[in-house]
Amino acid sequence: MFSNIITGFGAVLSLETLGFAFLGVLIGTLTGILPGIGPITAIALLIPLSYGLEPVNGLIMLIGIYYGSMYGGSTTAILIKTPGEVASIVTTLDGYEMAKQGKAGRALSAAAIGSFIAGTFATLGLMLLAPVLAKAAYFFGSAEYFLLIVLAMTMVSSLTTGSALKAYISTLFGLSIAMVGIDLQTSVPRFTFGIPNLLDGIDFVLIAIALFAIPEAIETMARKGNSPKMDLQNFKGSQWMTREDWKRSIGPFGRGSVLGFIIGVLPGIGPSLASFLSYGMEKKLSKHPEEFGKGAIEGVAGPEAANNAGVGGALVPLFTLGIPGSATTALLMFIFMMYGLQPGPGMFDSNPTLLWAIIASMYIGNVLLLILNLPLVGVFASLLKLPAIPLFVGVIAFSVLGVYGINFNQFDLILLFVFGLIGYGMTRFGFPLAPAVMALVMGPLLEQNFRRSMEITNGDLLTFVQRPISLVLTIIILLMIIFPIINKLIQKKKNSKKSDHAPTESNT
Repeated sequence: MFSNIITGFGAVLSLETLGFAFLGVLIGTLTGILPGIGPITAIALLIPLSYGLEPVNGLIMLIGIYYGSMYGGSTTAILIKTPGEVASIVTTLDGYEMAKQGKAGRALSAAAIGSFIAGTFATLGLMLLAPVLAKAAYFFGSAEYFLLIVLAMTMVSSLTTGSALKAYISTLFGLSIAMVGIDLQTSVPRFTFGIPNLLDGIDFVLIAIALFAIPEAIETMARKGNSPKMDLQNFKGSQWMTREDWKRSIGPFGRGSVLGFIIGVLPGIGPSLASFLSYGMEKKLSKHPEEFGKGAIEGVAGPEAANNAGVGGALVPLFTLGIPGSATTALLMFIFMMYGLQPGPGMFDSNPTLLWAIIASMYIGNVLLLILNLPLVGVFASLLKLPAIPLFVGVIAFSVLGVYGINFNQFDLILLFVFGLIGYGMTRFGFPLAPAVMALVMGPLLEQNFRRSMEITNGDLLTFVQRPISLVLTIIILLMIIFPIINKLIQKKKNSKKSDHAPTESNT
């Protein structure tokens, strides 16, 4: 293995190949920053360019776009509450709050460093554990995938500091949007109201931008530019992570890396679920859970590490089994085949130099991304010194361009502002937005795996408790539902006892 990785570095360490590696991560960073584009669109647009390249250069560049976009997606999520990538949605919850407190640079540093640590860990995991973890993924059937997604749904209350009931209502709202369009099994239109433009469903990037960017822009401009939320005085201090930030971030960096890599290995899941699960886990483990949603650096460090590690994990089933681990790796699999290569177990024997060169390039790419992103932290943070109204007018213009660029369809712009107004209403009445977007992303997978489980077992619901993994997941889900209720009852009982023992006022 070590001789193979040395061979891989030997294949990568040429000016030409390093140039393509740098080009890939640079385009990936810009792709992540620009809302509505995403790595799939960027890779698809560059496929014609890659035709004339050597396979090693073309694949290194396109894979660099994939993991580079995870770095860039956090930038706009932190600065203007506009996630460039679905996996960066969770970062808006605490990253934007830090930005409003004048700590944007510290949040951006945590995101960049967490991404570097997780990306390096995932590459190491890809090198060392790929065959083992790929075999372990075989034990996850449709029932286990369904329960894993339900587990993420039950953790939805952890994504907010407000009412758990409102969080679940928001989740159901997201699931209802996910059902719009043609049912892939029966070919029956659902919730389209006779509108042809809705037959293909509603793009999750559109909803993410509508629910996050538009409401914040409306709220800011409604204050006529008087934005008391931005504590610009704090920009005078250091924009790098403090010793306390490091102390609070090391644990989330490590836990997010491990969780993200494991989730990424599971085919069809991708890094988005990993970031949501990481946020919930960090809030549960934190000594200060009340700070989450108000600018906790752990809420940036954990999810950013998880979504970057998820990219490396998603490449494991592609390289070892020939199974795409996400939508983006499905496109990468097509590119492998375009070069006349068949991903799978035999590829380590037939094209070892190519695969090990790609793995080596990921080590180099993560270093390049850190060098590229960290010096720009202060530049990015200083954008918040711009006047509020011009900044958020730019956000709306950017959102319109991003959404129009998805399908080049004017109807999408109508949906953008309709859901933007809905998002504004949800914000005003205390309904959290992140659970709705998470449910939209995971809804099709939830439905697909539930149906598959029912087809395999002829509708037997016991399939969700018959296997060890599914039984453990079911128990965890039940405990997560029951424990908060019991905890609330205990707290209520304690409070009533305190009020009973409290001294009464004497009449004098």
